[in-house]
Amino acid sequence: MTGIIQAAQSTTVLAERRGSVLVLTLNRPDRLNAWTDELEERYFALLDEAEADPGVRAIVLTGAGRGFCAGADMDDLRQAGATVELMDGAMPKRERPRWFPLTLRKPLIAAVNGPAAGLGLVEALYCDIRFSTPDAKFTTAFARRGLIAEYGTAWLLPRLIGQSRAMDLLLSGRVVRGTEACEMGLVNRVVDADQLLDAAVEYATELATWSSPASMTIMKRQVLQALDTGFVTAADAADALMPEAFRRPDAAEGVASYLEGRAPAFRPLDPK
Repeated sequence: MTGIIQAAQSTTVLAERRGSVLVLTLNRPDRLNAWTDELEERYFALLDEAEADPGVRAIVLTGAGRGFCAGADMDDLRQAGATVELMDGAMPKRERPRWFPLTLRKPLIAAVNGPAAGLGLVEALYCDIRFSTPDAKFTTAFARRGLIAEYGTAWLLPRLIGQSRAMDLLLSGRVVRGTEACEMGLVNRVVDADQLLDAAVEYATELATWSSPASMTIMKRQVLQALDTGFVTAADAADALMPEAFRRPDAAEGVASYLEGRAPAFRPLDPK
């Protein structure tokens, strides 16, 4: 199935199927795809649809025009500041947390085509893999706006690039280009701008073709859980999961397809 998925009437995020890969494009190019509540609602709705669609096995996120996401829309940020002035205590709970993309069962790959700042950087961090152009700009920006390490960045960044580099990016708010971002581990692969999206889709297609959806789902969960455990705990948890893995049809199919020299016919995930 190909074409545009209809999750809502908003066009703040576009959706296009490329085989087993769903490409989501943040679509506010006149504002460098700055984040708004409407955009978030549309993005999360499309992720929900992707989770429920057995034909979608991987997702690529990118931005329209010159930017990936320039962070929170400044009008929304001003309004949030005014709202907080009237509050007593913590921020109000959202219907779904900003880190909702981390709960996805399917691989989520970012194709960072331009500035990823503040909340835009956070959304890239919520992806499993990050592709970038050499000149894409990454910045936390929080310290330069009088804010704090938002939405779990104080947890994510040190685990991705180490404590010292994370402190550098958080305290300085300096701009890091794609090449340096790759060198420090913030980005997995740097690709020329005219090849970026195709390269990310090609990678996602490889996952969709050769990797078991069930295996990828479990491994994503293992990695996140293991970040807060010791090695022995993680190894014991893997041992407990192994019998279930061997009982799934994917294990037999993985071996058979390898011996027969063909692409595996792994089962799709069950809809949520």
